[in-house]
Amino acid sequence: MKKNVMELISEEKIYPIVRNKDAQKAIDIAHALIEGGIKIMEITVENPSLYSAITEISKDAIVCAGGIITQQQAEQALTCGAKLFSSPIYQMNMVKISKNRQMPFIAGASTPNEAYDAWKSRIPLIKIFPVTALGGVQYIEDILRPMPFLNLMPMGHIQLSEVMDYIRVGAKAVGVGRNFYEDLSNAEITNRAKEILSKIKG
Repeated sequence: MKKNVMELISEEKIYPIVRNKDAQKAIDIAHALIEGGIKIMEITVENPSLYSAITEISKDAIVCAGGIITQQQAEQALTCGAKLFSSPIYQMNMVKISKNRQMPFIAGASTPNEAYDAWKSRIPLIKIFPVTALGGVQYIEDILRPMPFLNLMPMGHIQLSEVMDYIRVGAKAVGVGRNFYEDLSNAEITNRAKEILSKIKG
């Protein structure tokens, strides 16, 4: 499972992050993304009601539970159907849970040192957050130049129009949040998903 999930993220390249405090709105956004061809996405656990969204969406797509910082959150997310979990930080407690449950863990990092430490802990995918504030595409390129073995996934205010630039400099996948769905209808969200997948596959 671990290998398959990470391979899928690497193949798909685009990694939507659904963040909404309202579980039903998160479900609606997620369904619109799935309609557009999205196979895997992150649902951020903004509050306990979002676990129900994970359960619902995991019937139709692979769901990563996002924003996980405690063991209790991780255990509940996995019980609700998440196939992997992510954290805005890198901590050994999350690594232990991942190994014990045989569930992939995406660790958050901001600096080259943090990214390297996460890699040494055998974390298969490291999200660089908040990448736009840190320097965007150039920052990812600068980290990967001396450490091309790192599997990085930039996140943080990335626009869909920037996705191909991040892929070009070596990002394994690119996390996009609000630019996928903010102030858009379900049909528009679906179209955005189709368009970016077409660019990536094209």
